[in-house]
Amino acid sequence: MRIAVVGAGGVGGYFGGALARAGHDVRLLARGEHLAAIRSRGLAVREPEGEFVAKVAASESVGEISPADLAVVAVKSYALAEAAPAVARLSAGGAIVLPLLNGVEAADGLAAAGVARERILPGLALISAARIAPGVVERLSPFRTVVLGEAGGGPSERAERVAAVFREAGAEAKVSLDIALDLWRKLLFIATLSAGCGLARRPVGAVRSAPFGMLLFERAVREAGAVARARGVALPEGEEQSVLDRIGKLPAPMKPSFLLDLERGGQNELDVLSGAIARFGREAGIATPIHDAAVAALSVS
Repeated sequence: MRIAVVGAGGVGGYFGGALARAGHDVRLLARGEHLAAIRSRGLAVREPEGEFVAKVAASESVGEISPADLAVVAVKSYALAEAAPAVARLSAGGAIVLPLLNGVEAADGLAAAGVARERILPGLALISAARIAPGVVERLSPFRTVVLGEAGGGPSERAERVAAVFREAGAEAKVSLDIALDLWRKLLFIATLSAGCGLARRPVGAVRSAPFGMLLFERAVREAGAVARARGVALPEGEEQSVLDRIGKLPAPMKPSFLLDLERGGQNELDVLSGAIARFGREAGIATPIHDAAVAALSVS
């Protein structure tokens, strides 16, 4: 399969490298020192099992990575508007568009930018990966999961075909029969974790052990769950407790990517995390004081 990757950072770079190693024709949209390093030395991929160099093509021009059978979109949510014209061009050329962004609004954002909805196959990635140097990405987590499914629910041949491609690359790939539910389940977890660690500016262990730290997490996840259900998302009973149990088992030094972005002082994904919970809460008449506080405090950081 010919695969274009828009967003060659940690997530996009890792999956792009793994897909190339599995024998697919992978082309990355990259720029600057990262692009120069990939062109010069290939894409170095580090993971818990070892390291390999992937032979991938890379360009800063979407014309040079087109056409494609599959376009993997792995930019940060705040860069989606900038990347959308390239994605629209790939989709117009026949590519299936697989967004692997945080939040629950990526498909809507792509559609608003001109990507035909019938070309979009919503998805999510469960992985910790980062670009650690120009031309070098690293997978930090033992897991590398991709979940994807049709926006309207149910099985499809194209979803199974795309999932099979990721399995060939070593990922655990699942076809979801309700991708909207799975996107919200991920949002509950990352928005809760990011709000707590972001407000405290500390890793998860420090927040858990602080007075009322777990109560902060509990209130944040219950707000998010109430908003999801008000929007018609069929969250399972006990989903909030499941999120709290996961947070309780995380390594104490662990920092969510949102906190790392805050510490670097650059752009972050507040708008699609606590910002989305707060916005959707107002639309549904649901109070979200924890996420409101996160938006107010962290917007001025």
